[in-house]
Amino acid sequence: MPADSRLLAGARLAVTTFSTLPVRAGRIDRTVAGTAMALAPAVGALLGALLAGVLLLVGALAPALVAAGVTVGAAALLTRGLHLDGLADTVDALGSYRRGAAALEIMKKPDVGPFGVVALVVVLLVQAAALAELAGRSWPACLAAVVAATAAGRLGVTVACRRGVPAARPDGLGALVAGTVGPVTLTVGAVAVALLAVPAVPGRPWQGPLAVVAALAVTVPLLAHVVRRLGGITGDVLGATVEVVTTLVYLGVVLSG
Repeated sequence: MPADSRLLAGARLAVTTFSTLPVRAGRIDRTVAGTAMALAPAVGALLGALLAGVLLLVGALAPALVAAGVTVGAAALLTRGLHLDGLADTVDALGSYRRGAAALEIMKKPDVGPFGVVALVVVLLVQAAALAELAGRSWPACLAAVVAATAAGRLGVTVACRRGVPAARPDGLGALVAGTVGPVTLTVGAVAVALLAVPAVPGRPWQGPLAVVAALAVTVPLLAHVVRRLGGITGDVLGATVEVVTTLVYLGVVLSG
């Protein structure tokens, strides 16, 4: 496939995988999937800009906490709630203390267990609280923080799809994207997202990039644990990674001290 066609197909797959934006997916194979995973942070940045707009608009009309709640809801709507579902399923599987096929079977169940419920509540509460604080900042800082956090969440997927990380199953999204991202692509993505975060904390241009780097650093051992327990990554694991990294970056940009 020509490079321009692969880039277009990868962009379409990235948009359809990480959002509900009305784009039709084209050809799908591992090469295209690798391009899509490399472009995931760009899709996250686009979503972040939309969510920052929601936060600022509603925040001008309603209390900050209300604006934050609406923004969290909009984030779930724009992603069909798939990442939240992946978070709940992954935490339920890990919380069961089972390994391999037994843990993967738990992830397939349609119900949500107590571990999954707690994970969802904690993540949504932290995100809403952080967004409420960001709503009180200048619009450039608010925009930078939300864009960087949302882009970093998708960059977490890029990290999870780096070479050397296997898939837990021979089929599904995990098998399609596992090991498709090289170190150069990952490094470029990390630098780009860190730069987006520079204006996120007024007077502390280092805090936003540090929050991005720290969130990604935490992701590495978490993914290693998932691989040990499940045998590799799955689509649910990728969704969980999005939510964990996004939440950690939000937390990092609102910390004071």
